[in-house]
Amino acid sequence: MHQAETLEKIMNQNSRGRYAPPVTASVPRVICVTSGKGGVGKTNIVVNLAYSLTKLGKKVVVLDADLNLANVDVLLGLTPRHNLHHVFLGEKTLKEILVKGPGGIFILPASSGVLELSDLTEEQKLYFLAEMAELGEDIDILLIDTAAGINKNVIYFTLAAEERVIVLTPEPTSLTDAYAMIKVLSTRHDVKKFRILVNSAHSEKEAVAVFRQLTLVADRFLETLSLDYLGYIPFDKKLPQAVRAQRLVTELSPHCPASAMFHKLAKFIAEEDKVPQSDGNIKFFWQRLLDL
Repeated sequence: MHQAETLEKIMNQNSRGRYAPPVTASVPRVICVTSGKGGVGKTNIVVNLAYSLTKLGKKVVVLDADLNLANVDVLLGLTPRHNLHHVFLGEKTLKEILVKGPGGIFILPASSGVLELSDLTEEQKLYFLAEMAELGEDIDILLIDTAAGINKNVIYFTLAAEERVIVLTPEPTSLTDAYAMIKVLSTRHDVKKFRILVNSAHSEKEAVAVFRQLTLVADRFLETLSLDYLGYIPFDKKLPQAVRAQRLVTELSPHCPASAMFHKLAKFIAEEDKVPQSDGNIKFFWQRLLDL
């Protein structure tokens, strides 16, 4: 079995008996994209951002971390034969379940069905971490698409990634739920840094106003919190058209307003990636997943 072979390789523990991730020349960024509520377009943002990043020469893998309702493959019209469930069972490696998507992005598909990562055995976690380490040698950026809301799986991946993007829309309920998520991560898990991306805004002015509302509430009720405005994706009729066609809007309508903003955001992230990061890389992801 793959799992037995891999576990034998990773028994190189340090003096404290902890798992020691191998040192590699490549140190990918791990960016978790999450939201306080469903229906804000989070998955659409992840896959279109991934596509735009690959156009800039980045090797990108999308991890579908919605283990209750996998939807990245559905959004792209893909039909993977294997998924993360087979990895956790030790039947497949991460590289064996990778599915190639449009533009050269790669997808790690999730399995639909209830699966709490917090309930994984230590052996399963070690195996998954070793697989992530090996995969990390071949990529530049790992984008994690979590489920919406605050459940064990969302918290698990969000805490592990260190670099977090919260997606919200101008709707009042979206703002409330985004704040609720930030509050939980801040007060219960001591997370203090968040990047905010506003989706479906009719203008940058509206997007900035939403961000300011969020910061006003956060500054009033939460201490020592850092909210960074990452940008916005404009409301665009081309987006739902692309979803219905199971295509990426950046691929189907590369010059529409939404696609232009995805390209702009990808360029910003790609250029930012040239600066050494103190956190948000796969090294922290390994160790934090093991600790959770």
